[in-house]
Amino acid sequence: MTIRSVVFDVGETLIDETRIFGRWADRLGVPRLAFFGVLGGVLAAGRPLLDAFTLVRPGFDLAAEIEAWRAQEPDSLRENFDADDLYPDVRLALEELRDAGLQVLVAGNQPPQAGHALEAMGLPVDAVHISDVWGVAKPDPAFFTRLCEESGHAAGEILYVGDRVDNDVLPAKAAGMRAVLLRRGPWGYLHSERPDAERADVVLDGLAEIPAWIAGNSR
Repeated sequence: MTIRSVVFDVGETLIDETRIFGRWADRLGVPRLAFFGVLGGVLAAGRPLLDAFTLVRPGFDLAAEIEAWRAQEPDSLRENFDADDLYPDVRLALEELRDAGLQVLVAGNQPPQAGHALEAMGLPVDAVHISDVWGVAKPDPAFFTRLCEESGHAAGEILYVGDRVDNDVLPAKAAGMRAVLLRRGPWGYLHSERPDAERADVVLDGLAEIPAWIAGNSR
């Protein structure tokens, strides 16, 4: 089936989260290298991301900390992102896909402010969709059902691009979509070594490779 719509995850697909985690290390009062190492360790062990925070600060409460941070630094980015966090290959790849006549969407697990931040960037996309607005998040099958509805295309006509096997590749394939596993960011590198990474239609190192892959594999 012909690919007509390409949908992108957000974190470590479009957005480089290095600065975000660096600010979290500062907030937690630990060296950035130490926090990045703990992040890598918990992810390699298949543990939840939040475990990295509780390891360096036992009893850590994410919601409470975000609220306190917002009150103390209302004008800083804190746990959020802006256009400076876009990966360098994002705009050109999205433009090439749009120029090829493909629908281009963003749909990921993010809070509402992330949607506003993405829309403010003026990216060459047809729409931005956010899990907290939909009220359903990956890997819930309902997320991908909603994605089909919003795109107006059949599942087999959609290519989903993300950096995780568990949240992106497997549920997208279960929904009948095709899937790209992007090998960048901590999840991308680790997940590309998992046996179930073979379920992806292709594993790529960057967004610049996607237009050519679609041209050779859309039928």
